[in-house]
Amino acid sequence: MTHRNDPEVISRLLSARGRWAVVGLSNNPLRPAVGVSRFIQDALGMEVIPVNLKGEDVHGNTGYTRLADIPGQIDVVDCFVNSAKVGSIVDQAIDAGAKAVWLQLGVIDEAAAQRAHDAGLDVVMDTCPVIEAGRYGL
Repeated sequence: MTHRNDPEVISRLLSARGRWAVVGLSNNPLRPAVGVSRFIQDALGMEVIPVNLKGEDVHGNTGYTRLADIPGQIDVVDCFVNSAKVGSIVDQAIDAGAKAVWLQLGVIDEAAAQRAHDAGLDVVMDTCPVIEAGRYGL
């Protein structure tokens, strides 16, 4: 079965204030995660939690190396990793009790999306919050 993004889910995730763990967010200004996460934080008013290999702090927020190390509830796990690696991140999001996974533009893993859906998580795949916010006038 091919995943289809639900417009109501997208609208809710972008509108309801929450904690977004952004996997692949580092201080490298050449990476799209930097600008997108800044938009999520500043324009949408979300709390952004950087997750990267070094555990670097980004945008003044404490960084972590693993989702399991983040204290408290994670609302959305935003995945800036390639499709071949995103399945393990989705599994970690499920294990961490996240409420949703957002696979960025070009990140596609139908099996991982199905696992997340089956575990009760909202799933958005192959799109960007900046693009979607523009569509919804946010």
